Amino acid sequence: MFRGTYEHTIDPKGRVSIPAKFREILSKKYDDRLFITNFDGCVVAYPYDEWIQLEEKASSLSMVKRETRSFMRFFYASAIECTLDKQGRILIPQTLREYADLDKEVVLAGQLKKIEIWSKKRWTEEVIQAQENFDQISDVLSELGL
Repeated sequence: MFRGTYEHTIDPKGRVSIPAKFREILSKKYDDRLFITNFDGCVVAYPYDEWIQLEEKASSLSMVKRETRSFMRFFYASAIECTLDKQGRILIPQTLREYADLDKEVVLAGQLKKIEIWSKKRWTEEVIQAQENFDQISDVLSELGL
Protein backbone atom coordinates (compact mmCIF):
# COMPACT_ATOMS: atom_id res chain seq x y z
CA MET A 1 0.00 0.00 0.00
CA PHE A 2 1.21 3.48 -0.87
CA ARG A 3 1.48 5.77 2.16
CA GLY A 4 3.11 9.09 2.95
CA THR A 5 3.91 12.29 1.10
CA TYR A 6 7.10 13.16 -0.74
CA GLU A 7 8.18 16.45 -2.25
CA HIS A 8 9.99 16.30 -5.57
CA THR A 9 10.61 18.48 -8.59
CA ILE A 10 9.41 17.94 -12.10
CA ASP A 11 11.98 18.63 -14.79
CA PRO A 12 11.30 20.78 -17.89
CA LYS A 13 10.61 17.64 -19.95
CA GLY A 14 7.87 16.58 -17.50
CA ARG A 15 9.74 13.80 -15.74
CA VAL A 16 9.24 13.21 -12.03
CA SER A 17 10.98 10.72 -9.76
CA ILE A 18 8.81 8.18 -8.03
CA PRO A 19 9.89 8.01 -4.36
CA ALA A 20 12.08 5.04 -3.43
CA LYS A 21 9.44 3.73 -1.00
CA PHE A 22 6.85 3.70 -3.79
CA ARG A 23 9.28 2.07 -6.22
CA GLU A 24 9.92 -0.63 -3.64
CA ILE A 25 6.18 -1.36 -3.40
CA LEU A 26 5.90 -1.39 -7.18
CA SER A 27 8.75 -3.88 -7.54
CA LYS A 28 7.53 -6.19 -4.77
CA LYS A 29 3.79 -6.20 -5.49
CA TYR A 30 3.38 -4.93 -9.04
CA ASP A 31 5.70 -4.12 -11.93
CA ASP A 32 7.12 -0.87 -13.30
CA ARG A 33 4.03 0.03 -15.34
CA LEU A 34 1.67 2.78 -14.23
CA PHE A 35 -1.44 4.29 -15.75
CA ILE A 36 -1.72 8.02 -15.16
CA THR A 37 -4.71 10.28 -15.73
CA ASN A 38 -6.56 13.40 -14.59
CA PHE A 39 -8.54 13.31 -11.38
CA ASP A 40 -9.70 15.79 -8.77
CA GLY A 41 -7.17 18.52 -9.60
CA CYS A 42 -4.14 16.23 -9.68
CA VAL A 43 -2.59 13.44 -11.72
CA VAL A 44 -3.36 10.01 -10.34
CA ALA A 45 -1.11 7.00 -10.98
CA TYR A 46 -2.35 3.43 -10.72
CA PRO A 47 -0.17 0.33 -10.88
CA TYR A 48 -1.11 -1.76 -13.91
CA ASP A 49 -2.96 -4.47 -11.92
CA GLU A 50 -5.03 -1.91 -10.00
CA TRP A 51 -5.85 -0.09 -13.25
CA ILE A 52 -7.12 -3.29 -14.86
CA GLN A 53 -9.42 -3.91 -11.88
CA LEU A 54 -10.71 -0.34 -12.14
CA GLU A 55 -11.36 -0.77 -15.88
CA GLU A 56 -13.30 -3.97 -15.23
CA LYS A 57 -15.53 -2.18 -12.72
CA ALA A 58 -15.99 0.82 -15.00
CA SER A 59 -16.92 -1.36 -17.97
CA SER A 60 -19.92 -2.65 -16.04
CA LEU A 61 -21.33 0.86 -15.50
CA SER A 62 -24.40 1.90 -17.44
CA MET A 63 -23.48 4.10 -20.37
CA VAL A 64 -27.07 5.36 -20.43
CA LYS A 65 -26.29 7.72 -17.55
CA ARG A 66 -24.82 11.05 -18.61
CA GLU A 67 -22.58 11.16 -15.52
CA THR A 68 -21.02 7.84 -16.46
CA ARG A 69 -20.29 8.97 -19.99
CA SER A 70 -18.82 12.24 -18.73
CA PHE A 71 -16.64 10.42 -16.23
CA MET A 72 -15.40 7.98 -18.86
CA ARG A 73 -14.52 10.81 -21.25
CA PHE A 74 -12.67 12.75 -18.59
CA PHE A 75 -10.92 9.92 -16.75
CA TYR A 76 -10.20 7.27 -19.37
CA ALA A 77 -9.72 9.44 -22.46
CA SER A 78 -6.77 11.22 -20.82
CA ALA A 79 -5.19 8.04 -19.43
CA ILE A 80 -1.77 6.95 -20.59
CA GLU A 81 0.41 3.97 -19.73
CA CYS A 82 3.94 4.80 -18.65
CA THR A 83 6.94 2.87 -17.43
CA LEU A 84 9.54 3.89 -14.90
CA ASP A 85 12.88 4.67 -16.52
CA LYS A 86 16.23 3.51 -15.13
CA GLN A 87 16.31 6.51 -12.77
CA GLY A 88 12.86 5.67 -11.37
CA ARG A 89 11.08 8.51 -13.18
CA ILE A 90 7.89 8.72 -15.18
CA LEU A 91 7.11 11.15 -17.95
CA ILE A 92 3.91 13.13 -17.44
CA PRO A 93 2.49 14.44 -20.73
CA GLN A 94 1.98 18.18 -21.16
CA THR A 95 -1.84 17.90 -21.13
CA LEU A 96 -1.82 16.20 -17.73
CA ARG A 97 0.75 18.66 -16.37
CA GLU A 98 -1.42 21.56 -17.48
CA TYR A 99 -4.57 20.05 -15.96
CA ALA A 100 -2.88 19.53 -12.58
CA ASP A 101 -0.85 22.76 -12.75
CA LEU A 102 2.38 20.80 -12.34
CA ASP A 103 5.25 23.20 -12.77
CA LYS A 104 8.37 22.79 -10.65
CA GLU A 105 7.56 21.62 -7.13
CA VAL A 106 5.29 18.60 -6.80
CA VAL A 107 4.01 16.38 -4.03
CA LEU A 108 3.52 12.65 -4.46
CA ALA A 109 0.96 11.36 -1.99
CA GLY A 110 0.35 7.69 -1.27
CA GLN A 111 -3.32 6.81 -1.40
CA LEU A 112 -3.25 3.10 -0.59
CA LYS A 113 -3.65 1.53 -4.08
CA LYS A 114 -2.71 4.61 -6.06
CA ILE A 115 -0.38 7.61 -6.03
CA GLU A 116 -1.54 11.19 -6.44
CA ILE A 117 0.79 13.77 -7.99
CA TRP A 118 -0.07 17.34 -6.98
CA SER A 119 1.40 20.75 -7.55
CA LYS A 120 2.82 21.78 -4.18
CA LYS A 121 0.51 24.81 -4.10
CA ARG A 122 -2.65 22.77 -4.74
CA TRP A 123 -1.57 20.09 -2.26
CA THR A 124 -1.12 22.70 0.46
CA GLU A 125 -4.59 24.09 -0.30
CA GLU A 126 -6.11 20.58 -0.14
CA VAL A 127 -4.49 19.85 3.22
CA ILE A 128 -5.65 23.17 4.69
CA GLN A 129 -9.20 22.56 3.48
CA ALA A 130 -9.19 19.03 4.94
CA GLN A 131 -7.95 20.37 8.29
CA GLU A 132 -10.66 23.05 8.34
CA ASN A 133 -13.37 20.46 7.59
CA PHE A 134 -11.98 17.65 9.71
CA ASP A 135 -15.00 17.39 12.05
CA GLN A 136 -17.36 16.99 9.09
CA ILE A 137 -15.01 14.49 7.43
CA SER A 138 -14.76 12.52 10.71
CA ASP A 139 -18.56 12.29 10.91
CA VAL A 140 -18.77 10.86 7.38
CA LEU A 141 -15.98 8.37 8.07
CA SER A 142 -17.72 7.32 11.29
CA GLU A 143 -20.90 6.59 9.31
CA LEU A 144 -18.82 4.38 6.99
CA GLY A 145 -17.47 2.42 9.96
CA LEU A 146 -13.96 3.90 10.04
